[in-house]
Amino acid sequence: MRAILTRVKSASVTIDGQRVGEIGKGFLILLGVGPEDTEKECRALAEKALGLRIFEDENGKMNLGLEQVGGQVMVVSQFTLYGNCRKGRRPSFTGAAGPELGNAMYERFLEICTELGYEPQHGRFGADMKVESINDGPVTLILDTDELLDRRRG
Repeated sequence: MRAILTRVKSASVTIDGQRVGEIGKGFLILLGVGPEDTEKECRALAEKALGLRIFEDENGKMNLGLEQVGGQVMVVSQFTLYGNCRKGRRPSFTGAAGPELGNAMYERFLEICTELGYEPQHGRFGADMKVESINDGPVTLILDTDELLDRRRG
């Protein structure tokens, strides 16, 4: 699994002109699922992401986590995180999980966020979404379970 995590002052997602999710201070997580991802990857990525201490303390150091700042979480499915741009000008997305697995792992990730104490706002898997965010910092991190679990896929 891959995620782009951005510290935000606010974020929202709109589908067909209807706002379906909105948060204040917290994390906007764009989540991509690979073809071999399982519960193990979901849990590892959720625990790492939600445990990050990237909010500033009273000394201006990134030392506070979501819990300390009363932060919220928004998760948006993003299969394009598995886009391959090595050849030509048009990305290939064959490295992303198929829709059935992708949706199942996305839903499981949302459940794990809830289990960890952060009821996520979210978009809808496969929908054409408009995502707005006001980045804070900006602070943006790339998380990949191949690195988190110390393995490389061929």
